[in-house]
Amino acid sequence: MNLKQLAKELNLSFSTVSKALRDSHEISTDTKKRVLAKAKELNYQVNPLASSFRKQKSLTIAVVIPEVVNDFFGPVINGIESIAQEKGYHVLIYLTHEDMQKEVAITQLLQNGRVDGIMMSLSEQTSETTHLEALKEKGIPLVFFDRTVDQPDAPKVTTDDYNCGIKATEHLIENGCKQIAFLSISQHLSISNKRMNGYLEALKKNNIKSDSALLVSCDSHDAKNNERIQELLKRENRPDGIFASVEKLAISTYKICEALRLNIPNDVKIITFSNSYTAPFLNPSLTTVTQPAYEMGREAAAVLFKLIEKKKPASPMENIVLNSVLIARNSTKSELAR
Repeated sequence: MNLKQLAKELNLSFSTVSKALRDSHEISTDTKKRVLAKAKELNYQVNPLASSFRKQKSLTIAVVIPEVVNDFFGPVINGIESIAQEKGYHVLIYLTHEDMQKEVAITQLLQNGRVDGIMMSLSEQTSETTHLEALKEKGIPLVFFDRTVDQPDAPKVTTDDYNCGIKATEHLIENGCKQIAFLSISQHLSISNKRMNGYLEALKKNNIKSDSALLVSCDSHDAKNNERIQELLKRENRPDGIFASVEKLAISTYKICEALRLNIPNDVKIITFSNSYTAPFLNPSLTTVTQPAYEMGREAAAVLFKLIEKKKPASPMENIVLNSVLIARNSTKSELAR
């Protein structure tokens, strides 16, 4: 079964069937459904090689992420691949390992036309964007997700980090915390800064004076992070609440609390952004702000394919914001709630 035979079976033009299979905006929803149903019935398979030769496309997209030892990026990649497979595309995964120079090298590699589009979540070291501007100048479709920058001007898919920063902090306040520390992961990352700004806004709204000593700047060096958190928790006037901007800092806090014989949540309450499947099974179970990682991957991929296929104009300023969910568990329970 080839495309011409499929068109004949449907009594439609070759062009109409081809556009329907590519989900073109020029074709009605009913016609698309009819074409897809017949294609499935007759076991029609797209010939990706022939299609790529006709369109001079690689039928490959690149996904650039900072790490894989993370329960967030796995579901994101699954979401991306679910859309890519529907489009007959392959997905190449590139890791920066939180290193800006590796990120630069990867973007230079991808400028040679080996991919039709790029999706990126930036490294925690990314402090300038010349290499990203170069991708835009080459005309390569580019979409940022989760970790983004203002420039270059490209579509972004994120979660509501600022509002969730407020909610996470107020959750600690509602459960009796009066001195809350914020553990940031990078001064350059949008997610860390938005979560911190939400934290500061929640303190202001609840008439709690912010204290610079409770703003702990962490990075990718676990040993140094542990030293900083331990120093924070050994203070005479230690915090009674910890808001970790990312999961690994919350896990480090758990370990340090155990070493210092501090009880969670009696001595200190902990909340973090996390998609970890193990959060409910920690002792105590960890309160999290959980992001819709799989949905983010699908949304970001859909935006990228809109740019690749040019089915309709995509605004460079397109900014899709998805909602996260606060899941309260034992690490933040108050005395009254237990």
